[in-house]
Amino acid sequence: QLQLVESGGGLVQAGGSLTLSCAASDRTFSSYTMGWFRPAPVMEREFVATIKWNGDSSCYADSVKGRFTISRDNDNNAVYLRMNNLKPEDTDVYYCHARGFSGYWGQGTQVTVSS
Repeated sequence: QLQLVESGGGLVQAGGSLTLSCAASDRTFSSYTMGWFRPAPVMEREFVATIKWNGDSSCYADSVKGRFTISRDNDNNAVYLRMNNLKPEDTDVYYCHARGFSGYWGQGTQVTVSS
């Protein structure tokens, strides 16, 4: 079972930046599509960004497009979310997710953006 551990959350002022990291427990990581999600009012979690297993394709929610960048390092079993120009509405818990034959979630990391 793949284990995911997020880090990098914290408190930042509006307009600031953070980089979230998600470390995976083993090298099967490289076979998974990875994503970052946050809680949503209607569904359990809404997608923020995803990246294909080989890193050559990524998708973003409209609300973060142009501000957030997802990347991955398959040699080090990690995925990242660079968050620029943060807004108070970005305040949330951010979850790392691995999608393959099975799906796995991390425990989440809190991001708080003050106005």
